Amino acid sequence: MIQSTFLAWILRMPLIKRWAVMHSVKPENIAEHSQQVAVIAHLLVIIKNKYYDGKLSPEKAATIALYHEISETKLQDINHVTKYHNPALTEEFKKLEEIAEIECLNSLPEDLRDDLRPLIVQSQVDSQYKKLVKAADIVSAYLKACDEVSFGNREFNHVKENLNLMLTSYKDSMPELVYFLDTFEKNCFVSVDKLSSQDK
Repeated sequence: MIQSTFLAWILRMPLIKRWAVMHSVKPENIAEHSQQVAVIAHLLVIIKNKYYDGKLSPEKAATIALYHEISETKLQDINHVTKYHNPALTEEFKKLEEIAEIECLNSLPEDLRDDLRPLIVQSQVDSQYKKLVKAADIVSAYLKACDEVSFGNREFNHVKENLNLMLTSYKDSMPELVYFLDTFEKNCFVSVDKLSSQDK
């Protein structure tokens, strides 16, 4: 049997640093980020289904989120502003990301590829799930920026402002996002003692 490199690439995700060109008080890698996005996406779908007539699968959303940064196993993390400040660069980066996603997909045994394609190759992800996972991705980055700012890291002030604007643009069409932030955001920045006292 031919050996696949797919899992080996996934297992290297903890080695890939996020926010690579910025000073961070608390370093973060893409494995940690992907896990957080998966949890957030999972909760967003549960909230959507429970309160806002959603019909999506929380498990599918979480799985797409786990794989949403898979291109970075080949390309490393690319700064958001660098990636999006110039439309021509954005287009080229998107092409590179899809090439990397397809390379990761093709590293699987051929019989497994059709099952993984709509989870790994972002252009093949269902649009409803893609929007929801993108919102979860922004929430994760926003919480990270808020955390860095709370530790006095001014380098994340502008990041926090930009991400807050991005979240605002999603809120009108995603009431589940408003519910999520109202319910969970505040306690992400309290001490462990305060967390424990609330759970009594």
